[in-house]
Amino acid sequence: MPSARVTRPLAAIAMTVVMTLAGCLGGVGTGDDAIPWDVDYYYIDPPYTYEDARNFTVAGPLNNETWGNSSWTVYGNTHGGNCCEHYLAATKEGWILNFGGEYPTWSTDRGHTWQEYVPGVTPTWPECRNVKMTLPGTEGLGEGSIVQTTTGDIIAMGWFPYPSVTGADQFYAFLYDQDDAEWKWCYARPPEAFYDRSWQVEVVGPVNTIYGSGEYASLVISNFWHQVANRGGQISVDGLNYYNFDFPDRDEELAEIEIDLDFEQLGMEWDFTKPHKEMRAFPVPSGGLYFPSYFDDGSDAYLDTSLNWWTATTANGSSLPSEYCALDSSTALHCVIAGETVIQHMLSWDGGETWQNHTYNLSGVASELEEWEFHSNGIHDLFVLNVRYQSAEGPDVDVAFHVREFSQNLEPDVLTYLGLGDLDSTSGAGNEIRFDFASMGIMPDGGAFIAYHDSTDPDPLFGVELLIPKSYEAVAQLYMVGHSH
Repeated sequence: MPSARVTRPLAAIAMTVVMTLAGCLGGVGTGDDAIPWDVDYYYIDPPYTYEDARNFTVAGPLNNETWGNSSWTVYGNTHGGNCCEHYLAATKEGWILNFGGEYPTWSTDRGHTWQEYVPGVTPTWPECRNVKMTLPGTEGLGEGSIVQTTTGDIIAMGWFPYPSVTGADQFYAFLYDQDDAEWKWCYARPPEAFYDRSWQVEVVGPVNTIYGSGEYASLVISNFWHQVANRGGQISVDGLNYYNFDFPDRDEELAEIEIDLDFEQLGMEWDFTKPHKEMRAFPVPSGGLYFPSYFDDGSDAYLDTSLNWWTATTANGSSLPSEYCALDSSTALHCVIAGETVIQHMLSWDGGETWQNHTYNLSGVASELEEWEFHSNGIHDLFVLNVRYQSAEGPDVDVAFHVREFSQNLEPDVLTYLGLGDLDSTSGAGNEIRFDFASMGIMPDGGAFIAYHDSTDPDPLFGVELLIPKSYEAVAQLYMVGHSH
């Protein structure tokens, strides 16, 4: 369990705390030396109430002891995924969201039942432009992105790569309007080919822009556009009508602005606003959107509530240490760096002025890192790091590190092996066995849900954690089976 808090200011982002995992991750033990690690845990929902609950091996993260098993319920591509990935997210109301496949899919009861929003022939929002629908014969080919905003709406974008009339790909905006308690959709044909799955994030408002005004803006970028060329994205102030939106060049010199990322308190909604890490941005509670390490020289970018771009620094004049950062409701600022077989988790309580850090060194068991993702929940003082690595023996291994009470100590408390770790898959089109990116979330009750892939299914799966600490129970009771909007 966590020990006393250690604070280590970072003058130059150095790896000062190293956890060596050689021998720890080399294999999953099967002996009789399991320890009663779960004495302070309980099943929020009994495994026997699910169709496909599986035991995942649990081990000590600081040694090579196998502790026992933990049950997770498992789902495949019929629950919102596709051949190659899931795009997972959670809401503050306790929904599990998945837009890995063609349409938004969700569960309001911890995975017992699932719903899918399939739009009709005409949009439910009368102001939508250039309305079309993907033609019969192209079903099942879409994929998208999804995240909840600080206002409680759910913004999503579906990409359809193979329409048979226009000769170019299309995408469709989806919005769950919390005030109206209903889904809406709108055709949003981009001005040029989009080419790949979207990443999506909220620009915290209120916003007042040339595109109109709203409570927030929704920014969408293409994975292809972001990785291959800096070609901008799409912006919307109503979550439905999107317009082409330019990004600054990576070597551009912009006016500088100071952004204070040190907050005294934040609402619980800030545990659910983090986009997928590949968005490489995070919403700012005081308004706007922050892009750490955006420019070629390592400096940060900031998009304000009028959708103007700036070169940004934190309140002490610094840049953030990684492209991958996020805030949670505890006001903690998490940044993560990954390279070769090492991942470093950095944590700041003062908006980036000083840092604590912890390093996960997988060099003893991994030949390379393949995919990874992280989420945190300030209400439960919980940080979860998901890693998919190429093992030294060959197959890919999916693991999750739970860091409970991260405010006291950044060392993980438990290591969970997701699935069998017996399949070698690769991201990218053309590969026969694909797992294109990591994806995960944490529910309000403190249970994680994480994508993984093993030989039990030809396509990626995701598991939902059932065994959680008893200390989470009071909050978890608010989000039990049957809760919905």
